[in-house]
Amino acid sequence: TDDRYTERGDPPLSRSQMMARVGGRNTRPELMVRSALHRAGYRFRLWRRDLPGRPDIVLPRFQAAIFVHGCFWHQHAGCRRATTPKTNVTFWEDKLARNKARDLAATEQLRAAGWKTLVIWECELRETGWEARLIQALASSED
Repeated sequence: TDDRYTERGDPPLSRSQMMARVGGRNTRPELMVRSALHRAGYRFRLWRRDLPGRPDIVLPRFQAAIFVHGCFWHQHAGCRRATTPKTNVTFWEDKLARNKARDLAATEQLRAAGWKTLVIWECELRETGWEARLIQALASSED
């Protein structure tokens, strides 16, 4: 058999097929953050369309917006997951740079409108104590 085929005999997925399977909502990191917030007694809204950047989690009572960013898609500086695919490099560099610029613009617009913003990176959720740091950040923003 050809080494490129999987154990089931399926041909390998193309890059496009792989990326098409990546979901944008209800990701595991998002669910982890939402669960931690809920356990801590915070109530929130999801993906408010009327806010710049459509934040993943919005706490209207505290006028706070939380973005849960994947390290690859949003190019977390210094993170080992913030890589660029080896194929079609120019496309990916342009796309990921646009993502970063869009994130920055949304954050600036929210802050200009009086919102507090918090970005939680996917890799931070692998560290111990991330929940306590999240709650502490929100508690300090309640003032």
